[in-house]
Amino acid sequence: MSSQIDDTNDEMPAEIDFSGAQRGKFFREGAVLRLPVYLDAEVQSYLTARADAKGVPFDRLVNDLLKKDIELIEAAR
Repeated sequence: MSSQIDDTNDEMPAEIDFSGAQRGKFFREGAVLRLPVYLDAEVQSYLTARADAKGVPFDRLVNDLLKKDIELIEAAR
């Protein structure tokens, strides 16, 4: 028996049963998705130290820095 996956078949496997499914069960009108952002270890370490030194939360420091970058980008247009 081969352990390779056959990804050429786009058919739904027979063992998946959707007979009790509810369409839109988890849909929430106006829901906002917050995407995770993964920083390089050295960047995170530096920014964590800066946030601690300033006595501000890490997320506020990162958002403030990004807002300043956006202002610079927009000003250069």
